[in-house]
Amino acid sequence: MSMIKEETAEPLITQSWCRLKALLGKLRSDVVELGSKIKKLGQEDPRRVIHSFKVGLAIALVSQIYYFEPLYEGFGVAAMWAVLTVVVIFEFTVGATLGKGINRGIATFLAGALGVGAHRLAGFPGERFEPILLGLSVFLVAAVVTFLRFFPKMKARYDYGLMIFILTFSLICVSGYQDDEVLDMAHSRLSTILIGGTVAVLVCISICPVWAGDDLNTLLVSNLEKLADFLDEKANEYTGFGAQYFNTLGSGQPKDLQAYKSVLNSKNTEESLVNFAKWEPRHGQFRYRHPWEQYLKIGGLTRQCANIIEALNAYLSCSNNQTTYDIRAKIQESCTNISSESSHALKELALAMKTMTRPSTANSHIVNAGKAAQDLKSMLRTGLWLPETDLLEVIPITTVASLLLDVVTCSEKIAESVNELASLAHFKNAGRRLSKQETLRPRPPIQEHHYLSTTAE
Repeated sequence: MSMIKEETAEPLITQSWCRLKALLGKLRSDVVELGSKIKKLGQEDPRRVIHSFKVGLAIALVSQIYYFEPLYEGFGVAAMWAVLTVVVIFEFTVGATLGKGINRGIATFLAGALGVGAHRLAGFPGERFEPILLGLSVFLVAAVVTFLRFFPKMKARYDYGLMIFILTFSLICVSGYQDDEVLDMAHSRLSTILIGGTVAVLVCISICPVWAGDDLNTLLVSNLEKLADFLDEKANEYTGFGAQYFNTLGSGQPKDLQAYKSVLNSKNTEESLVNFAKWEPRHGQFRYRHPWEQYLKIGGLTRQCANIIEALNAYLSCSNNQTTYDIRAKIQESCTNISSESSHALKELALAMKTMTRPSTANSHIVNAGKAAQDLKSMLRTGLWLPETDLLEVIPITTVASLLLDVVTCSEKIAESVNELASLAHFKNAGRRLSKQETLRPRPPIQEHHYLSTTAE
């Protein structure tokens, strides 16, 4: 019996050891994978690491209220609102932090004053009617302010403040009914919120600030460059749309033209950055009352152009063999010129926005693209095919030509909008521009999750 037990125990020990080794191996691989993800996240945008340290520093500073007796005796447990304020308003960009801080401060002050007033007025008829009147005031204020949150402009800029207004007013009224020192409570809460908000804003601005206006400008410049790269036609290289569509082989290799796809989904990020940029003070070359709304117009036109390019991209893989070479060769030069000149124009417009100077040669490229478009229209009117040509062979090439004409029209609209921005924002004349090294200096990629504000208390 003892020998049987020993023989049975050995396999169990072996199995347990194998399971333990597998578990330890999986744990080690998970730790390595987590470390690589953390490293990649920090390398994609080093500002994330700096932001994390800034938040930790701000919270550490306001938490000192608990450790200094004079401050703690003055505020008591209300000091928690200073820490909570830093946590909820400290955002990635200066504009987002300022916006939430100002919203929270003004909303707390107004709601506190209104709550104290409502509490005093409700006390006049007597204790019997006081809870009824307070409940009625909470209902009316919460209903009205909640309805205001549905207005698009109010929701875009003041949604967080309206929510804090409802919360603060309700807490003041409810707490005030049980506590006679409602005025002191409102005063201490407002004071600690101002302390927390001030510390958060000062740390955000003074240590490696991230300006939403800069990121917005960088995002639009990057989007224009991505569109230009798709249309780019370089000599002796097999790169841009025209070269790949018409199969003009060169010394280079086909280039991935999918970068433009990120432009299609940039609307939410652009709108968030515009809202945050409106809160920011003057910085760099961005003046007070900078025409931020014009960036939304440029962004919309850029996405419109990206949608046209999305349709063009579909023909790279499925249309080359549907049209005979003779027909494609007739419009190859015009289409290639349109693609090349539009690409140069978009690059010039992107450079003008990057350097904050008026576009100098973009208009000439737009004119050249327009001339090529007129030539292409003339060819399409006179006919590119013989009577016996199958119509199904002609449809793809005419569709591509039509889309390229739309690209020219869209590029003209983008150029008009950038020129309008240059006039409204008082861009400098194209004198000294950035050096090649400065122009090509890599910027951290714009990540949409940077600008998704939380609305928690």
